[in-house]
Amino acid sequence: MLAKLSVRPSVRRCAVAGAAGLALLGAGLPAADDPPPGLSRFYDQKVTWSACEGPDMPKDLRCGKVTVPLDYAAPGKGTLDLAVARFRATGKSRGSVLLNFGGPGGQGVGQLAMAGKEFMGLTNGYDVVGFDPRGVGRSSPVSCGNAPDDALDETDAAVADPQAVLQRLRDAAAECTEHSGPVLPHIGTVNAARDLDVIRDALGDSKLNYLGFSYGSRLGAVYAAQFPGKVGRMVLDGVDTLTEPLSEQGVVSAQSQQTALENFLTWCTEDIACPFGQNPREAREDIVQVVESLDEDPVPTDFGEAFSGQDFVGALAQGLYSRELWPSLQRAIAQLLEDGDTRALEAFASGGVTLPPLRPHRGLVDPEDVPLDNLPAALMAVNCADDPDRPAAAQVARDLGRLRTRYEQASPVFGRYRLTQVLMCYGRPKGTDFIRDEVKDLDTPRMLLVGTRGDPATPYRWTVETAERLGSSAVVLDNRGEGHTGYGSSKCVHRKVDAFLLYGTLPPNGSSCGPDRDTEPS
Repeated sequence: MLAKLSVRPSVRRCAVAGAAGLALLGAGLPAADDPPPGLSRFYDQKVTWSACEGPDMPKDLRCGKVTVPLDYAAPGKGTLDLAVARFRATGKSRGSVLLNFGGPGGQGVGQLAMAGKEFMGLTNGYDVVGFDPRGVGRSSPVSCGNAPDDALDETDAAVADPQAVLQRLRDAAAECTEHSGPVLPHIGTVNAARDLDVIRDALGDSKLNYLGFSYGSRLGAVYAAQFPGKVGRMVLDGVDTLTEPLSEQGVVSAQSQQTALENFLTWCTEDIACPFGQNPREAREDIVQVVESLDEDPVPTDFGEAFSGQDFVGALAQGLYSRELWPSLQRAIAQLLEDGDTRALEAFASGGVTLPPLRPHRGLVDPEDVPLDNLPAALMAVNCADDPDRPAAAQVARDLGRLRTRYEQASPVFGRYRLTQVLMCYGRPKGTDFIRDEVKDLDTPRMLLVGTRGDPATPYRWTVETAERLGSSAVVLDNRGEGHTGYGSSKCVHRKVDAFLLYGTLPPNGSSCGPDRDTEPS
């Protein structure tokens, strides 16, 4: 999941789409510290840096590319170019620290350009590097074109006719295959971690120093399992689960987001300007009615597509990622309820950006040609590639009603939204079991895991469970604050992460950071 990013594409579009014929090659890979046969040419390259293209790129940011095999099992059958960007160290550099902002599907180059100031402290000792993983951003981005937005358009009808739901999923899968090109069968965290090692070598680093947010924690953990001898200083912030199936993750996400929503509404109703009044209980009832009303009668928008209740839920999901966004979210909801104006909420869900569709491509694409739905399409493709559970059609049809009840009990607002995402892997081949079976008991240098108590996306218990799974290498920092991930919202977390990456200073296992009072929304 994204770590408090300003997400351009709509989170809802393509949320249920799949890719027919997705094959996972080389999924169960042995740990290796030297390039396997046939990969030496990828490890011999160096990055050529130049000015970054695109609007509003910082002048001191430099961009380049790293070439990786399309298929690690057959490295002679084609290549992909991955976009990378770098802020140089301000003094003597000890190498690079690579960032992954989450998702899966978050663009590393664009996010580094936009949020680079948060990482300038790290340039005291490192070049700070972001990258677009395969299938993401400029790196052969996947897309689902005009795939159906929501397999559960009418939940009652879907439960009554589950075969219609399955057909919509199959139709969506065909759209994804048509629009995504050759990268789609080779997407997933196992291959992305192998790409990460090629990038490390191309940057000239003997060890990987890494800061991964949310989904980036999964990527970091998989890298550590594959390349334990190449792990340098590694921080995982907003720690993902390595074991729970997508169906369980969806319930947890719905519950966590419901809690975050209720906290937001409690805060909102303390303000006379709150569009839901001053009673928190009534506000929780009112917001459910807003979702239902918009699903029954969507509001027209300037972009030609109606704004539905599920679009509203998607905007809420983004706005709840950080307490710093709550005042803006409150104003955006007020504009909808008072004036029927959806533009501010659309900005949460889609960034207000419309982009043209993309033709399949193995090289870097121009920033303006990244498809509108790349983030949700990549999120879906990677999550499905990482998940080995594939219920058959009969089981999906049999369980749909029970799942609907369970998800709506977890959250009357986010339940349907999350259930739609759980169904997204139907029709895809079984994903890799490498993560669930092999990413454990690591023999690496100690790494720092940051968990936030009020995280709406990656609950704190996942940090504890993942730390236990990774073994004695894992050191847990308990961030007793709100929001998704800690580095960008907690000064204490920020200091401790920088101290570890720059100087190797680890906090004691189980130590904590209290909430920053001066970052409370106003």
